[in-house]
Amino acid sequence: MKLPNFLIIGVQKAGTSSINRYLKEHPQVYMSPLKETNFLTNVSKDSQQNDSSQSKRITTFEQYAQLFENVDDEIAIGEASPNYLFHYQSSSELIHQYLPQAKLIAIIRDPSERAYSDYLMHVREAKYKGKSLVEQLKTSSQTSYTLLKGLYYQPLKHFVEKFGSDQIQVYLYEDFCRSPLMFMQTLYEFIGVDQTFQPDMSYKMQQGKLPKNKTVNNLLRTENPIRTAAANTLKFFFPLQVRQKIRNQILEANSIDKKQVPLSTEERKLLVNYYRDDILKLQDLINRDLSAWLKY
Repeated sequence: MKLPNFLIIGVQKAGTSSINRYLKEHPQVYMSPLKETNFLTNVSKDSQQNDSSQSKRITTFEQYAQLFENVDDEIAIGEASPNYLFHYQSSSELIHQYLPQAKLIAIIRDPSERAYSDYLMHVREAKYKGKSLVEQLKTSSQTSYTLLKGLYYQPLKHFVEKFGSDQIQVYLYEDFCRSPLMFMQTLYEFIGVDQTFQPDMSYKMQQGKLPKNKTVNNLLRTENPIRTAAANTLKFFFPLQVRQKIRNQILEANSIDKKQVPLSTEERKLLVNYYRDDILKLQDLINRDLSAWLKY
């Protein structure tokens, strides 16, 4: 039975989708066909019963093992589930149970920028109807997943203590942005494959965009009477494929690059102050200068 000998354990909004793709391109690497299996944490299993969107999640070891049935002669076998770092208490126990020798990869990002990117993603997907990021900072900083996922120190400290510093490698998303090829080749070296391989980096996944008009975006992305009525009318004139193309074209026309809506100075200052103590402890733990994360 072939099982992963390396795992990407975190974090969301830190380039893991692109990195997962570049790993798949390497001839000596086999990646799970399902990204974010979340099998090695109890969270997906607990939510499976109440969330129909989790129907494709892996809940048994047999299902998990089946993801790697097609491994041939690849040297490195892996999967990427960025929530493992956030749910470190349950995931570390399950990783130790099933894959005790697996190399662990944590890709972390300036937590202020990560939180803002996470918040914007939920706005874009019309899944977020709660408080603004500033409101979360002021009223619910102890319960907001968007904010809590940027507290890296305790989860990483726990993994280092559980598995040892030689088994876990921490990478910075900022290094990936500055020199993606060098980043990937360093990662290839860590998992024991040919580090001279050069993946095709012309395609970048999950290009961040935001809606110009939130009302239009919400109408197109959520179930509502107006969308239902329009769909029922258009189906008499256009096939499903054409209707989907029209919808996507409207969504694209209503989108702008998120770089045009950067984090404000006020939001940046509040976020940096929220993460300051964690960043200072983290840089000592991973022996990296993270002073750039503390700038307003």
